[in-house]
Amino acid sequence: MKLSASICLVLLAALAGCSSTQYIMSTKEGRMIVSHGKPDLDEKAGSYEYRDADGKRVTIMKSDVVQIMER
Repeated sequence: MKLSASICLVLLAALAGCSSTQYIMSTKEGRMIVSHGKPDLDEKAGSYEYRDADGKRVTIMKSDVVQIMER
């Protein structure tokens, strides 16, 4: 019994460590975009690339983003 409880605790700790931090980007239009993981800035393209709620890679122009906050 102790062994199975210990395994469950280890699995829960591992899952908690895998969760990515969410970021919120506010745009000039007033939209609030949730990003799973920190958005990556591409200086050459002038855009941020991030993962949306569905896990898809999305790009937004740096000039459209007002602020990025960690949730």
